Amino acid sequence: MNKRLALLFIALILGVWPVTAQKIETQVAGDAKITRVQTALNHLTVIQLSEPVLSVAAGSQAFKVEWRENRVFIEPTAPNASTNLFIWTKSGRLNYELAPAGTIAQMDFAIDQPAPDPPAPKDLGTSSGQAAAADPPSHATVATEGLLGGKPVRLTSYKLGKNRVQLQVKDLFRQADRLYVRYTVDNTTKRAYEVGKPRVLFLEDPQVPAPLIGRREWQLTDSKVERIESQGHRPIEIIDQEVRSARVEPGQETVGVVGVKLPSGGRGPFIIRLVLPNYGQGEVTATVLL
Repeated sequence: MNKRLALLFIALILGVWPVTAQKIETQVAGDAKITRVQTALNHLTVIQLSEPVLSVAAGSQAFKVEWRENRVFIEPTAPNASTNLFIWTKSGRLNYELAPAGTIAQMDFAIDQPAPDPPAPKDLGTSSGQAAAADPPSHATVATEGLLGGKPVRLTSYKLGKNRVQLQVKDLFRQADRLYVRYTVDNTTKRAYEVGKPRVLFLEDPQVPAPLIGRREWQLTDSKVERIESQGHRPIEIIDQEVRSARVEPGQETVGVVGVKLPSGGRGPFIIRLVLPNYGQGEVTATVLL
């Protein structure tokens, strides 16, 4: 007897017949499609995954989104609002479209992701007794494993100025030659700001003042950046980027992640600079000592 029939059988025994038609959907792990989620006011929709959630990002505050371990809880807080939702796990990113709050009868009560099949036994291969070479991990697996070792970025002082767009680096996630940077964009101007695509620059042969030697995972203030001399800078290859909302209204902030491939070689300190456009008011930058 499958689960659905068993629940129906129990309902008949108890004399309780369901009066609504909430749905329990199944989502296949690794599915790259965009899953539409039907919601209802004053009701929770649960997305239960087969592995822990690393991070979530929604495009609107009209939905309350929380997560614990491998479960994500979604509750609409306003009618007639829709947005998108991203969920990151060790295996990659899942994509959702949150529909405007509708009737209880049509809502998605839960969306479950079944546990993955156990791995097949490894082939021991040749008669010499040596195991065959394992397949290399996928790019997504290698990249997202770095999220588990993320380090917070420190800043000696950060003051939110008036009538400015400011960029602050929050965390660094590193895996081999890949670096993922999580940042926030604060808008204290009187007009909306379009975030745009970030550029990431690498400072060549920087000369770091003595007080900064030995520091790691630090965002440098403007005054400290002015004291650093270098042989110029060059762009770093960007391998992935996401932003919660590409448009930041006055008095609001958004969160973004950019992944880059770090250049090899070189000695001494490693410094990168994130750059966002500011449309006539100068560039929005953040400089980080790695």
